[in-house]
Amino acid sequence: MAGFALWQLGFRPFYLLASIFSASSVLLWTAQYSGWLPAAYLQGPIWHGHEMLFGYTLAVVAGFLLTAVRAWTGQPTAVGMPLLALATLWLAGRVLVLTSWGALAAVVNAAFPVALAVAIGIPLWRSRNVRNYFFVGLLLLMGALVAVLHLALLGIFELPPRLSLVLGLDVMLFIMVVMGGRVIPMFTNNGVPGAGATRQALLEKLALGSVLLLFVADLLQLSSSIVAVIALAAALAHGVRLYLWRSWRTLSTPLVWILHAAYAWIVVYLALRAMSGLGLLAESSAIHALTVGAIGGLTLGMMTRTARGHTARPLVADGFELTCFLLIQLAALVRVLGPMVSSAWYLPSVQVSGVLWAAAFGLYALGYWPVLTRPRLDGKPG
Repeated sequence: MAGFALWQLGFRPFYLLASIFSASSVLLWTAQYSGWLPAAYLQGPIWHGHEMLFGYTLAVVAGFLLTAVRAWTGQPTAVGMPLLALATLWLAGRVLVLTSWGALAAVVNAAFPVALAVAIGIPLWRSRNVRNYFFVGLLLLMGALVAVLHLALLGIFELPPRLSLVLGLDVMLFIMVVMGGRVIPMFTNNGVPGAGATRQALLEKLALGSVLLLFVADLLQLSSSIVAVIALAAALAHGVRLYLWRSWRTLSTPLVWILHAAYAWIVVYLALRAMSGLGLLAESSAIHALTVGAIGGLTLGMMTRTARGHTARPLVADGFELTCFLLIQLAALVRVLGPMVSSAWYLPSVQVSGVLWAAAFGLYALGYWPVLTRPRLDGKPG
């Protein structure tokens, strides 16, 4: 179709599908949790976590990697029919979890990250881009975790299904801190003259290593006190890392400060996880600092920036994008702080946060539909 560019590069379909799905899924889950639906949308909190991690978040990762790997390697990535096939596989997973076909849902949902690993692995291998081979391994690990979760829920594995979600969040956290360390200082210095964001080699190793250590602790199911010590050390390392990026100098540049705000939620998550491990607060607040604050903020910020950049639009956020950024920050604040203030605020916090999240991603889908479906402004492919 003339003028229709949805299948020209990976970010286009996956950002659009992810934003539409995210808004609708959270809104439906909020309604179900509040008792407003006549029938269940998802069969419990495990499935809500599954859909937001292995559904929404993995779709954004797919869009980002399929686009970034082409830039990193100079090699083509999936476009046209292969890209349509990947998107269809992802969409099939979202439908199958709503059915009674548990085994088929397991196969399809585990197949998506594996197919994505192959899709980016081929151009990485052809270009000998060794630096980014680890993304292939992480995607294969995500596929394994999806499979284990489904098999546990089907009663085939005698493992707690929640463990796969915890480990999946650890893997996603590692992806975020790696990419955050690469792009946030660069975007800060490029977008804010004189910002002076810096990195220190030793601190980088400590920050990344602490997240890997947290994954190992969760995998081995070490005691909560040991996990708390690791999480606290990680919070300090990432807090110093963020300080070196000079976040306070980005406040007049929304396209940059949203990335800093999202990364700050990683620090908050790690600190709250430490407090949760010591029995000082409920684990839910920590988890939602990561999922709503960090994942929500970082994906929204990256979807905005990369979509504008790869469609030849100015790298400047207007009032529309700013509204989306503020909505997701409010969603995180309400969801994390509300239950900490009073247990009576738990349900209202879930409801308000869910509506704010859905509004943020619903607005993104609405505003970026023409951006993602139409050709680049400069007429170039992609």
